Parts: sequence; C-alpha cells; structure tokens
Amino acid sequence: MNPGNLLFILSDQHTRDITGCYGHPVVRTPNIDSLARRGTRFSSAYTNCPICVPARASLATGRYVHQTGNWDNAFAYDGSVPSWGYRLREQGFHVASIGKLHFRATEDDNGFSQEIDPLHVVDGVGDILSCIRGNPPFRDKRSAILSAGPGDSTYLQYDVSNADRACAWLAEHRDDEKPWVLFLSFVCPHPPYIAPPELFESYPPESLPLPAQWHSDDWPDHPAIRRFRRFFHYDRGFSESELRNVTAAYYGACTHLDRQIGRVLNALDIHKLAGMTRILYTSDHGESLGARGLFGKFTMYEEAASVPLILAGPDVPQGRAAQTPVSLVDCFPTVLECAGATREGTRLPGRSLWQIARNADENRTVFSEYHAVGSRNAAYMLRDRTWKYIYYVDEPPQLFNLDSDPTETTDLSGFPDHQSTLASFERRLRDILDPEATDARAKADQLAKIASFGGEAAVRNRGAFDNSPVPGEAPAFRVH
Repeated sequence: MNPGNLLFILSDQHTRDITGCYGHPVVRTPNIDSLARRGTRFSSAYTNCPICVPARASLATGRYVHQTGNWDNAFAYDGSVPSWGYRLREQGFHVASIGKLHFRATEDDNGFSQEIDPLHVVDGVGDILSCIRGNPPFRDKRSAILSAGPGDSTYLQYDVSNADRACAWLAEHRDDEKPWVLFLSFVCPHPPYIAPPELFESYPPESLPLPAQWHSDDWPDHPAIRRFRRFFHYDRGFSESELRNVTAAYYGACTHLDRQIGRVLNALDIHKLAGMTRILYTSDHGESLGARGLFGKFTMYEEAASVPLILAGPDVPQGRAAQTPVSLVDCFPTVLECAGATREGTRLPGRSLWQIARNADENRTVFSEYHAVGSRNAAYMLRDRTWKYIYYVDEPPQLFNLDSDPTETTDLSGFPDHQSTLASFERRLRDILDPEATDARAKADQLAKIASFGGEAAVRNRGAFDNSPVPGEAPAFRVH
C-alpha cells in the first residue's frame, strides 16, 4: 500500500444496522452509504468495550481495556500508553484531532500535533460515580426517553462546528507534501434524543420498525440484563408510541450526522484531496434503542456492541462486504499502515484493516469486555464468524448462533448439545485473561479511585451528569 492521507471519522453511539449500507429499510445515511459503495464494509465489527471512555482508550492504544486499565468513564486515556497518534508524530507526520476525544485533558500528551475544540471528560475526572460497583445509586434515565423529539441541542450544534473546522483544516492542508492523519470525531447520534425538527418530522413514527424483544413479555431474563433495566429505571417498559418517538429522534440525529460527514467529503473533492486520501468511518459503540427493554450501550448484544466500520479510498476494494470479524483495536495498525509509519516492533492484538479488506474472509475471533456503570460484575464477549459467547462473572453465560439467530432471541447456553461449544469458548477466553482476576483488579482500581477522590460519600455527593458537555458548556450534575 502506498502511503497516503487518512481521514478517520468517528461517531458516537451509532448502531451498525441503523445505516442504509448495512441494510436498514428506513434510515437515510446517503454519505455513509456512498463510502460503502466505493469501499469495503465490515459486516462484523465490534467495540472492545460498550461505553465511551474505555472504547476510545482501546481505539487510541490498540490495546484491550484490561491491558490499559481504562475500566470505565472515570479512567480516561491520559497519554501514558503510546497512541497511534504518538507513533505518527514521532515519525514526523502531522496528526490532528477535531471534536470529541473523551480523554482526560488537553494538557496531557495524547499524541496529536494539535487538538481542535476537543471534548474531554468532565473536570479531568469523568463519571467517578460509576466506580461504585457494590450498592450503587441507580440512575433514572427514563425521562430522557420520554422527552425525545424535535429541537436543538449543543450536540447537534457541536457537530456542525466540527464539520466546519474539518472543512477549514482540509483547505489549510491541501498542499501538504507528507501524508497527514485527521481524526474527526463527531458526538452524534449520542443522546440527548433530539433531532432537528425537519429531520424528526421526516421519519413518521408509524413507519418505523420496532427493535428486537422490545415488549416486556419478550425481555430476556438474564440477571445482568434485568439489573441494567432496574438500574436505569427502564423496568416499567415503554409504550409502542414512546418507542417510535425516540426512534424518530435517533434516526434524525443519524441523518444529521450523515449530513456533516457529507460536507467534509465534499471538501475533499473541492480541494482535490479525494484521490490521495483514504477514509475510515466507525463508531465507539452502538445504541440499544429499546431492544430488550434497554437504551444506551452497556451490553454485548449486537445493537450495543457492534459498530459500523467502512474503509474507502485508493487501494481499497470497492463494494465489498468483508465477513471477517474485526474490532476497534484493529484501528491502530490500520492508521500507521495508511500513512506509511512503522510499528517499531510493538506487539498488539490488532491487525491492519487494509490487509483484512484485501484478503479472503476468515474465521477470526474478536474480544470485548465491560466493567462499568450498571454492572455488578465483569462481562466478556468472544465473537467469531458464527457464534457469540458472553461470559458473566458469577452469573450464567449466553451463547448465540448469529447465522441462524441474528437478532439474538434464542440463548443456546442451556441446551445440552451446545455444552462443548460453551466449554471451547471459555477455554479461548481464559487464553486471553483470567476473567475473575481481571474483575477483581478492575474493582480494586475503582475503589482506589473513589478513595483518591475523598471517599464514597464525596463521590455520591458529586452526583452524575447525563451527557458530557461540549466545550464551553457546564455539566449538569444530579445527585441520585
């Protein structure tokens, strides 16, 4: 592969299947779809942790959460583990970021040549309340669902600004002689569930599909999933009209995001950069949007753990849907290879997506883990071409055949003829880590973080905030 520029576009909480190119029948994402038509779309791409801060730390470092210790939204990336940006910069490449990073602070060396209008964790601390794993204060997110609808938000405005800044940056760097990397990180369609009025109205509620197992009669009865519903006050359920309303708002935010992406892709054409610039589009995790009685991320179900992932540009196979499972840790070698940088012998779990896109499909296994808000114990996921295995510390596992059951409505873990598959996956998991020891280490680090903040009473008194504020916006704390 010849070295070239990379426009790395990251969104926040964009469910893989809520895009036209992944087969959604209603949502309009024409600019993302165009990338897929002229590039390679990965059908089985996953986050390495279905919550923002740990996922972004894995993406930056190419390492799993248990390798870096970025357990939850109070353990933000601080530059102590070299990122792909750092590797690029030390080899003389210009690497810039625009938009949401969700790292600890700009004062840290995060590896960028410049950070433009970054969104970092609140006060350099983040959501420290999530470190309370035993008897945590529940969080009422029900009102966020009931208040969904048309309007404006700082998140919608921030993404317009991010696109503006990206277009200006491309104009400024259109004549650079050495390849550059621009990391453009949008915050939509992350809640609040608010869409521009014309986009909200363009999705008539009666035309919108309902998610898997949305009705309380069909909810999975796994204790970890029940706990999430109680924790966020979703356990009373929502009516069909309430679900369709929030769905329209989410779809509208997805289309708003797609429009901003389209503006930036148009700038590539205007400045004659398209022929020398590759594009990577993905998201940090998905969104449940009412499936299983849940909203947000947090789980290993497809709607929360899978992400869209698309490559386009020179040397990328066109119109291909790659079936090899991939994950966000694969972005580290992908970025370096695109620019022509070396890895300097660094041993990481990821592989270059450019190579995977050009090779025949294979039965690879990818890994994800969760140690954060709403969970009592750790959860781990292994996913290969056919199977998804989820291991919960001290609770029953789950096993799904995604070929025959893509909506994950039939847990096969209790079937006698699948016990050998369960045992095989558990052995593979234990080849990666000790699940119980890792769970204990995460909880010990979280207790230490609480102590460093002044103890549990101080953490509880600080409260929580619904969404990380954009630059210049004050966080709205609530004590639960």
